[in-house]
Order: sequence, then structure tokens, then C-alpha cells
Amino acid sequence: MNGGAHGQKKRKGLVIVFTGNGKGKTTAAMGLGLRAAGNRMRVRVIQFIKGTWKTGEVEAVRPLAPLFEIVRAGRGFTIDRLRDPRIPMEDHVAAAQAGLVEAREAITAGGLDVVVLDEILGAIKAELVTLDQVLDLVATKPPPLHLVLTGRDAPQALVERADLVTEMRLVKHPYSRGIVAQRGIEF
Repeated sequence: MNGGAHGQKKRKGLVIVFTGNGKGKTTAAMGLGLRAAGNRMRVRVIQFIKGTWKTGEVEAVRPLAPLFEIVRAGRGFTIDRLRDPRIPMEDHVAAAQAGLVEAREAITAGGLDVVVLDEILGAIKAELVTLDQVLDLVATKPPPLHLVLTGRDAPQALVERADLVTEMRLVKHPYSRGIVAQRGIEF
């Protein structure tokens, strides 16, 4: 390869953050992962917060394993109006902490090209994990690995360490008109 925009002699792994109050953070990360898998790169997505319900992205990438894998590390929503009261907050914390262990293994073990920590920023905001724990994961990233973090309210310390930050801004959403989440669009 000769370098330049489409080729490089040595890959420099990026830290990428998709944040903001608009829709599309997970969608952008999944699209990035799909593009990477299409280039024969190994991708692992660790989903924080999101529960075990069936989603289109999990089903879509299942045939791509082991090139593209999704690991669930959440027990569902933690926002009071959406949280299942039968699941104690301690269970959410335990699931997120187990997700951090999975993330550290994915980041440090080698063999992967892209690791996505989906909704990790929401896990920070919900106090399921700490910002220091996430910054430590970023610091352990080997140079060629691409690390993608998603969720609302990216802390400034993470923004400063990122190579690329995209903020999705809400302009209009059907939920505000009482339209529920649509299969194939939101899940």
C-alpha cells in the first residue's frame, strides 16, 4: 500500500465517540462495524444498558460470527420511566461491571480490529460504571485497535481523548407525537 486516504502502511487505531441527544448513535456504530467486517476486520460490540430482547442488529450479524459479534451486558433501561421495577439496580450494576470485564478482555486480548462499547456513556450517567473505569479502558487500547463508544452526554475528559467525536442532534422524533419505537428502525 502507498499510504494516502485509502491505504496506509500501518493502521492507527482510532477512539471514536458517537454522542448527543439525537437518534443514530448505535446505528452509526453498527454501520461502522459492518463496514469493518466487510473489510475482513474482526468486530465485537458490547452492548451496555440494552436488555436481552430481540433486536434487528443482533439477528443481522449472527451469520457473520465470528467476524462480527454482539455481546449483551445489560439488563434493560435504567431510566425510571422505562426501568423494569422487577430488576434491582444492583443487577444493572453487576451486568455493566461484567460488561467492563468483557470489554477489557476484548480490548487487550488481541485478535480484534474494532471494539464497540455501545451505550457505555449511558452506563456512566446511570452510575453503573465510572468515568475512570472507561478512561482506563481507553488507555489500555493497543495502537492498531479502533475503539468506538456510544451514548448521550459524552464527558469532556473522554471527548479530549477521542480522535473523532460526532454529536447526533435531535431535530424531530416521532416519540414526541406518541409514535412508539418501530421494528427495523429503533430495534
